Amino acid sequence: MARVYRIIDLFAGCGGLTQGFVQTGRFVPVGAVELDKNAAATYRANFGDHMFNGDIADWLRAGNLPAADVVVGGPPCQGFSNLGTRWNRDPRNALWNRYVETIQRVRPVAFVLENVPDFLRSGQFAALSRETRPTGRLSGYDLVHDVLDASAFGVAQKRRRALVIGRLRQLPEIGMPEATHGEPATLADVLHGVRPRVTETSLPRPHGPYLTTELHLTRNVTDLSRRRFEAIPAGGNRFDIPPDLLPACWVKHTTGSGDVMGRLRWEQPSVTIRTEFYKPEKGRYLHPTENRPITHLEAALLQGFPPGFLWHGSKTAIGRQIGNAVPVPLARAIAEHLAASLDRHVLAGDAEAEDVA
Repeated sequence: MARVYRIIDLFAGCGGLTQGFVQTGRFVPVGAVELDKNAAATYRANFGDHMFNGDIADWLRAGNLPAADVVVGGPPCQGFSNLGTRWNRDPRNALWNRYVETIQRVRPVAFVLENVPDFLRSGQFAALSRETRPTGRLSGYDLVHDVLDASAFGVAQKRRRALVIGRLRQLPEIGMPEATHGEPATLADVLHGVRPRVTETSLPRPHGPYLTTELHLTRNVTDLSRRRFEAIPAGGNRFDIPPDLLPACWVKHTTGSGDVMGRLRWEQPSVTIRTEFYKPEKGRYLHPTENRPITHLEAALLQGFPPGFLWHGSKTAIGRQIGNAVPVPLARAIAEHLAASLDRHVLAGDAEAEDVA
């Protein structure tokens, strides 16, 4: 029987990383920390009561950290993101320090840290790397890192993420997971069978949890917005909207992103699903054929969440959880790669024990 490894998920959000790890059948979650109450409720509904909803500093001060083989997590990335203004002194950037403290106290055999690609060029990553020196808090660990595109791992979405894997030095080298898909999945692959026509705009009940399948919800849009959507052809964008339908600030704005008010394409992966995917003015989030943005259901499926996943919160809160999550198929590929490496360590230990005997 294959060994099952225990994981702690820090900055867990709704549990995209945990979902991918659990899907392998090789990992069981024993601890999780998340500040946002709705995301914590979603995690708890799917994975159990080991979730700590609060500041990770309070969790560490409480001192009841469970034993675990692997720690995973992605500290908030807003300070590193190339969207909007970056501030290297953003206090959220220092949360990697809490991550390090957890590793130091739990002493897992391996850990996984994911973030935006810019993290690998930040002073925080340089400081993290220094912690693995002989005088550092993580002196017993080696790091490997790379930028992965989720579309190479079965995710129907172009989404680049930085991945850092740490391992105890006595373990065999882990390396990075290799791409599992030569051809990326497409919208048509993932959304096949999803009802295109949507009229519902509200969650079905005042309180959750809600199944992923209950999130096929659209927005109330104005007649003007609908006319703009109707003017955009397959694969088109805001540059296809007639001048008389454009807002004044767009009339002379003839350059810039071609994704704004863009239609997704059936035969391609989605653009990165962000927290406001239901706003076409934020990016290429119009349905390929319907005159509406993609729904929460469609976004969740593009992130790899199963139909039976449970969600808590308002439409806005659930949208934020979906957009912030690690795509589940990417998380599963990381987990399978990590389990294979840990298995080699276990087998090596068994062989040494037999030699001693």
